[in-house]
Amino acid sequence: MRWVFLVAGVTGATGVGMGAGAAHGFSAFLPPESVAWIRTAVDYQIWHALLLAAIAAAGRTVDGLRWSAFIVLLGIVLFSGSLYVLAFSGWKAIASVTPFGGLLLIAGWLIFAWTGFRAAVAHTSEPS
Repeated sequence: MRWVFLVAGVTGATGVGMGAGAAHGFSAFLPPESVAWIRTAVDYQIWHALLLAAIAAAGRTVDGLRWSAFIVLLGIVLFSGSLYVLAFSGWKAIASVTPFGGLLLIAGWLIFAWTGFRAAVAHTSEPS
C-alpha cells in the first residue's frame, strides 16, 4: 500500500496548488464560473486525498482496502479532473463524466466502511 501514500501526498499537494490558483490567480484569466468549478474540484480532491491517506494507514492492518484506494483514485480523476478540464477548456461535454466520478467516490467510501467494519468484527470475534 506504499503507492497509496505517494498518491495521497501528490493528490493533496496538487489540490492545494489548484486551490491557491483559484484563490489568487486564476480569476485573472478565467470567468467566475470556471473558478467556482475549480474550487469544487479542489474541495473534493483534498477530502479524498485525506481518505487515501487513511486507506494507506489502515491498509497495513486491514486486508481488502486496495480496491477502495483504486476506486477513490479513479473517482478523483473523473470528478475533479473533469471539472478542471471544464474550467480551463470550456469543453462542456466533459461535465457528463463528473457524476460517474462522484459515484466512484461514494463507492470508495462504502468499500472503505465495509472493509473496516468486516475487519473490526473479525478482530473482536477472535479469542483473546
